[in-house]
Amino acid sequence: MDVRIMGPATKKKTKKKPTKPFERGKRKEAVARAVVVPGTGKIYFNEALVSSLSDPQLRGTISEPLGYFASKDSVDVHVSAVGGGSSGQAQAARTAVARALCAHAGGEARRELSRIDRSLIVEDARRVEPKKFKGPKARARFTKSYR
Repeated sequence: MDVRIMGPATKKKTKKKPTKPFERGKRKEAVARAVVVPGTGKIYFNEALVSSLSDPQLRGTISEPLGYFASKDSVDVHVSAVGGGSSGQAQAARTAVARALCAHAGGEARRELSRIDRSLIVEDARRVEPKKFKGPKARARFTKSYR
């Protein structure tokens, strides 16, 4: 019978990568996360430049918060969005970008931006109302015909 006595288990020490702080924004079912890194003033949305988006309204919505910050030319913003539709993702990205830039700028930036446009910082709490029985939608009811 061969019995081996093992010594105390040794844990490997692994170097943790320093995590970059990210901020999130939500709108309906869409959730966006934004990270600010040193760069040249570009915004990446789902790993593509915002300038490459075909819809100008979505481009403007996502990049709107950059107009309020002086440090916009020295940082890049990486945004990833999941869920919902394109408009919901753009609005969630707008909130995430504004929050990330506020966190990067520090100090009074959040309070000042909230004074300018509160919807940039605060998430929209409205959600879709669930459908009920006896109807085709949440509030609508089936009509009754007697003839």
